[in-house]
Amino acid sequence: MEIIGPLLVSTIAGLATVLGALVIFMHFKEKNIEKFIVVSLAFSAAIMIGISITDLIPSSSLVLLQHYGINKGIVYAFIFFILGIFLIKFLNKIMLKVEAKSDLYKLGILNMIVLIIHNFPEGIATFMSSYNDITIGIKLAIAITLHNIPEGISIAVPIYYATNSKKEALKKSLLSGIVEPIGAIIAYLFLSKYITNSLISIILILVGGIMITLAIEVILPKALKYKLNKYLKLGFGLGFILILINYFLL
Repeated sequence: MEIIGPLLVSTIAGLATVLGALVIFMHFKEKNIEKFIVVSLAFSAAIMIGISITDLIPSSSLVLLQHYGINKGIVYAFIFFILGIFLIKFLNKIMLKVEAKSDLYKLGILNMIVLIIHNFPEGIATFMSSYNDITIGIKLAIAITLHNIPEGISIAVPIYYATNSKKEALKKSLLSGIVEPIGAIIAYLFLSKYITNSLISIILILVGGIMITLAIEVILPKALKYKLNKYLKLGFGLGFILILINYFLL
């Protein structure tokens, strides 16, 4: 069977995180670094909230409603959304106890963990969609690429400005992105008989709860500490513009 095309589509979508990470090669005057960090954090938070409420949660909930019926579908969606909230609160508590270079570094690592959880089912969905119909798979991959780029920013920027290491920032972004094609390969080789649209939807609702909570309780408070509200609004606005493009044009 032909799997090269679907695997390539999934890989390109996943590695878009590295494209986002390339912003660390932009040079800023020292007085503008904090402004850039705030814009980047707010932009990433907007993407996480926006992609969850316009895509992950509604589309996945619809699948559950169709599969389980209205009552069970709503209950399952609610349960896994709440589980996502508690999971990220638990992960954040663990990160707070970890000795690290700075809070920014912890935030970058937390973003990486969350996006690994996010990208695994996305890799499966992109691969399976492309495997069944390459045209649909490509459209899905374009949408995923659009939000994987700012997700790469959300990992690379905090880690780079905490460590001053471009290599470290790029490596962590690559690790998050490479999970998509790895997820696709594992799914195809070992899990294809167990993976259903309902299972992928349940995982993505869980991810929606994780990302909304991460954005509101962790990323935005970090950005607010800099007290640069104009740049916070700028980053948030740019993020939601990208979400609108993704929602209405793809």
